Amino acid sequence: MKRFVPFLLAILALAAPGMGRAETGSWVKSGPVEARLVASVQGVGDLAKIPLGLEVRLEPGWKTYWRTPGDAGFAPRLDWSESRNLKATELIYPAPHRFTVLGFETAGYDAEVLFPIAATPAEPGKPLDLALKAELLVCSTICVPEMVALSLSIPEGPATPGPSANDIARAQSLVPGDGRASGLTVTAVRGQGAVLEVEVTAREPMVAPDVFVETDPPVTFAAPKSQFLDGDRRAILRMDATDPTPGLDLAGRAMTLTVVDGNRSVEAPATAAAGLGGGAGAAPAGLLAMLGVALLGGLILNLMPCVLPVLSLKLLSIVQQGGRAPAAVRAGFLASAAGILTSFLILAGALVAVKAAGGAVGWGIQFQQPLFLVFMVVLVTLFAANLWGLFELPLPRAVADRLGGPEGQGLGGQFATGAFATLLATPCSAPFLGTAVGFALARGALEVFAIFAALGVGLALPYLLIAAFPRAARLLPRPGRWMVALRRVLGGALALTALWLLSVLVVQVGEVPALAVAVLMGGLVAALWLGRRLAETARWAGAALAGLLALVAFAVPAVFGPSAGAAPVAESTAARWVAFDEAAIREQVAAGRTVFVDVTADWCITCQANKKLVLNRGTVAQRLEDAGTVTAMRADWTRPDESIARYLARHGRYGIPFNIVYGPGAPEGIALPELLTEGAVLDALDRASGKIKS
Repeated sequence: MKRFVPFLLAILALAAPGMGRAETGSWVKSGPVEARLVASVQGVGDLAKIPLGLEVRLEPGWKTYWRTPGDAGFAPRLDWSESRNLKATELIYPAPHRFTVLGFETAGYDAEVLFPIAATPAEPGKPLDLALKAELLVCSTICVPEMVALSLSIPEGPATPGPSANDIARAQSLVPGDGRASGLTVTAVRGQGAVLEVEVTAREPMVAPDVFVETDPPVTFAAPKSQFLDGDRRAILRMDATDPTPGLDLAGRAMTLTVVDGNRSVEAPATAAAGLGGGAGAAPAGLLAMLGVALLGGLILNLMPCVLPVLSLKLLSIVQQGGRAPAAVRAGFLASAAGILTSFLILAGALVAVKAAGGAVGWGIQFQQPLFLVFMVVLVTLFAANLWGLFELPLPRAVADRLGGPEGQGLGGQFATGAFATLLATPCSAPFLGTAVGFALARGALEVFAIFAALGVGLALPYLLIAAFPRAARLLPRPGRWMVALRRVLGGALALTALWLLSVLVVQVGEVPALAVAVLMGGLVAALWLGRRLAETARWAGAALAGLLALVAFAVPAVFGPSAGAAPVAESTAARWVAFDEAAIREQVAAGRTVFVDVTADWCITCQANKKLVLNRGTVAQRLEDAGTVTAMRADWTRPDESIARYLARHGRYGIPFNIVYGPGAPEGIALPELLTEGAVLDALDRASGKIKS
């Protein structure tokens, strides 16, 4: 019987509630929170400090707090008194998030967090038996203090890495450091009354920096207003104390600052100097600078491949102006510009509404919706049929006179051309556009409308230029028979656009529904052609049949649904690419590998251009195929994916393409520009791998 005692004791130890085995403790749940203790090593070895972790999971809608919680809450309270062979512990805090509710500012974590812990044994080399009582305040609409009793035993033996080693290493990489790894540096701190300014510089452009202030006595600050300078590599963050004591003056106050920008962070002690450098116009100046960026981004958008089909309509519009009076030319191009600007403002309003409702927002995400894709296929098909002369939309003479002319030469047709240009422009992300959209969507409604208005003006600049110099239209050939052939060619270009949209629809709803839409569009064109050949009194039949087919096409997504045979989102045509897994990135970096992340979508023309011109060819393709040192990870956002949307938002991005490289030399990642070049990708891979210093 005695020989079975150790065996029975081992079974009882594993079965006991809250008891943990070596390296990994058992999950213990209390209310909306569950927690466990984990260790990086399988044995204590002769380590003077043993790396541990307190892993916490929270139910959706709940949060817990940082070491300095803000207006409310308290940090985790840990009691190790029942542990054996434990001399001391140090709880280490990853960079926090800001929570603003009803004017209260707090800092902490939601969903899940792993707190690294450095444990000092009383006698190194001897077994370490840990017993922890952890009191965590968790809040949703109510706040509840929860107590969990956790345990973990680490036996004698070699300190070889355990199954939680990568998780703890990843959590340690999220702890704010001195800035050498993240590339963030606090360069100046200024205070005046209840206002604080923090100046930060960065190796890579910043997107949405935040700063958390710890000082004695405590002062809580609202979210900072940011002014970006030097290509977004320098930022002045200005904050107001939320509930300042009478006579508060921050000048000369000692404090600890934690600056967070996406996954990058830095912690720095500082003493606030007297005076403010940014002045009252800091935030407006930042907005003014970003308006210039947005204007340039909208202008460059005219040259992006997704706008090329619209250029056919622009070309035809310009040719039709030949021989017209300058006033008529000016009015037509101003109407097109108004169509572009109005469409951008409508898009801004929709994004503000979705953001206020708590939904994911981004540039071009409407192409993730099958119904919108069907709408675009129908619209492009109708435009092509109109160019082929299969139908016209004559207006009543009184209306036509008010709009400025008959048969599409009026202001209504020109306005519609501008709106159509905006719709087809949204799958593209031009240089500067991503920066401007990210700035706007990370802020309030005013910034969103201002930035999108500037983008609209930028896209409309070619129209505005001709409106300013209408006599330039006289240099074009006069309309004639040659325009019939031109209209057919341009209609063909729009038909190819419809085929591209159908290829995106295949990913959304599958091949059979997309083929059904294609057949319906073929029937629509045939009905319009037949109606053109019928007698005047019977032409309505062809138009009615075309309208019926269009309505049936809109019903296809509802009938089949988004999952009916749709292609897997994470599937890639290249075998070297693996599916996106944000949790695996840190594990790969901890193992010494370089990770290249490509966030893409079938509807993003710029993404496809990056693949064909850079990622799938030459030296870059060879580097990405080196499975021994590089992990190529693809995040397919063709269909809605909340994990990808959250990942983009954490990096301050709201549009694609987005490419970033992680590695031992850049654990926080090196973000690449929207338009990739071979040199930029190879340089980022070398820097991330640690081959060259940043």
